[in-house]
Amino acid sequence: MYAYQDSSLVSDGSGLRQAVPARPVRRLVPLFVATVVVLPLWWLLLLAFVVAFLFFAPFLDVLAIIPGAERAVERVGNKVGMKMENKEPLYPGWVVTWPELRHEGDADFYRARVDRYLDRRTERASMPKGRRKSGAPMECEVPLRKYRGVGGAYVIEAATARGWEPELSSPADRIRLRWPAARA
Repeated sequence: MYAYQDSSLVSDGSGLRQAVPARPVRRLVPLFVATVVVLPLWWLLLLAFVVAFLFFAPFLDVLAIIPGAERAVERVGNKVGMKMENKEPLYPGWVVTWPELRHEGDADFYRARVDRYLDRRTERASMPKGRRKSGAPMECEVPLRKYRGVGGAYVIEAATARGWEPELSSPADRIRLRWPAARA
């Protein structure tokens, strides 16, 4: 019940309990410039991949009629499905946005950011089943970019206060949470 007090979740040697040290501005400015230049290209590449997949999917279906090619098409489909299931990030890990550049090291900014993120997820998860869309989230991942200035202990504390239960995850990347009402 009180998983946030479990030592494997809050003090596994990765510094989950404490905030990640603030990055120096001289390192963030080049990353921000690269973000402004490369991130639109990244999104364009993702969009091109989706369009290409949608364009070639009917042809792959036709190839499935050929004996022996069906298994190959299934393997390709399974690999693409697993990649989509893993959800390639919309923002790669090296991205530095303008608010992150301006507020690096500001704990109040990150605290408010975590609170807004958890409030939105809690509102979606606590909707009655009739009003909820089919893909309503019952699990939530809080990425490191949301809580780097306050630490994972704050995320776990704020999430449990809202009714979320922490799951085992890699606190250096993200903290996974589960909505307990989803089991009922």
